[in-house]
Amino acid sequence: MNGMLNIAVKAAREAGILMMRSFHRLESIKVREKGTNNYVSAVDIMVENFLIEYINKHFPDHAIEAEESGMTGNNEFTWIVDPLDGTNNYLHSFPHFCVSIAIKHEDKIEHGVVYDPLRQELFVASRGNGATLNDKKIRVSKTIKLSNALISMALHCQTGADLSAAQTKQIQTLLNTVSGIRTSGAAALDLCYVATGRTDAFWENNLKPWDIAAGALILEEAGGLITDIDETDNYLYNGSVVSGNPKIHEKLIVLLRQVI
Repeated sequence: MNGMLNIAVKAAREAGILMMRSFHRLESIKVREKGTNNYVSAVDIMVENFLIEYINKHFPDHAIEAEESGMTGNNEFTWIVDPLDGTNNYLHSFPHFCVSIAIKHEDKIEHGVVYDPLRQELFVASRGNGATLNDKKIRVSKTIKLSNALISMALHCQTGADLSAAQTKQIQTLLNTVSGIRTSGAAALDLCYVATGRTDAFWENNLKPWDIAAGALILEEAGGLITDIDETDNYLYNGSVVSGNPKIHEKLIVLLRQVI
């Protein structure tokens, strides 16, 4: 295993242990609201601090882009870290959250690790080497028809103005077209679920690089496609994601663009 990937895997597992130590005493965790229904907890901060320290110990010259502390350092290698993707889920004991770590070289994500500590599921990918779940190769689904597709997405309960008329029409169109829609609240895991065929596609707007980076590579290495709605690869920084197996991705793009 590549040295950097090996460190990312070890860091993710240790971060998962830290999460689980606090999971059974949620009532004592300090929480701050960054925005409407957008929370940061003491666990987010604790895990992020651990990850930064762990990465710096092994690769002191590398840059780190983390959810809570932003960008530090300047190097051809950047670690993109989400210490706790699905904070709201975690704080409600809803069992869908993870740690996400990606390693970017120049402009390309080269390694991705997503770890779900509750299920002890470790999703890993390196560019050109495929993707695995607990060391077993994974592939996207073979679903062809949208009418048979299970789609995951996110609905953020903020203000009525935040859900545009176009997005409302898109959701209604999906409801009338696909087999089912799931909203689980942890984008990194949602992308991994597409990678392993548990769902056929994932669609969301307003994401951040740390939500997407690792899961996107895992999905691609499992045979899936991920773009923004204009079918460009700028999704990492414009936050617009449409992903799925190749057939469903193509049809989902067409469907969503019809009602913009």
